[in-house]
Amino acid sequence: MASRSKLVIKVTAGADAPERCSQAFTVASVAAASGTEVSLWLTGESAWFALPGRAAEFELPHAAPLPDLMAAVQAGGRITLCTQCAARRGIEEKDVIEGVRIAGAQLFVSEIMPEGVQALVY
Repeated sequence: MASRSKLVIKVTAGADAPERCSQAFTVASVAAASGTEVSLWLTGESAWFALPGRAAEFELPHAAPLPDLMAAVQAGGRITLCTQCAARRGIEEKDVIEGVRIAGAQLFVSEIMPEGVQALVY
């Protein structure tokens, strides 16, 4: 039996680069909806989306709402906030939305190294 495919996406952009940001969340949600195991990493300016209400503030014409995309990812995968990115923004575990974990590079590397894993960076 073939193992389920896995996609790890690191999104580095937030409101500073809305199209790139939206693409990352869109690809992650489509992959999750198709049955692919998805791990979405929030780094750089996308770190803010780990906080309640912040995704709802994101606007991009002709793009799906970020909270909907995040919910789709969480339904079929996992969202992780980068440890250093969180620390630089004063974000702690108690601050993030339910289901978002905070983890660092060691876990990221362990997720992307196994055979059959595809990693994308936006």
